[in-house]
Amino acid sequence: MKRSRLGLLAVAVLVSLTLCRDDNTLQITVARERGSLPDGFFLYQLLEDRGIRVKSITPAKDSMIIHLDTPEQAQAAQLVLQSHLPEGYAILKSRRYSAWQWLYRPAADEERLG
Repeated sequence: MKRSRLGLLAVAVLVSLTLCRDDNTLQITVARERGSLPDGFFLYQLLEDRGIRVKSITPAKDSMIIHLDTPEQAQAAQLVLQSHLPEGYAILKSRRYSAWQWLYRPAADEERLG
């Protein structure tokens, strides 16, 4: 009984560490008020041409979210994007869009059905 509890605890810790890791995600936002986000295909080609494998690029409400395989690739991608995109973009490691993104929680201002 004690072994099974330890086993379950170990699995729970590993799963939570995996899901909470978001070092592989970058978020690009527009720093100025009337700017527009860069094209996702342009971002994909820019990174892939430099050997940085992109898992996905997703437009969000006010940003582009880039998912990469490793934290090292995220760091390299951040440097490439900072040097190739014009001024006016903020390129940061995303804390908002982690592996928990599949959990949907409606915002306070969204209408509720039912």
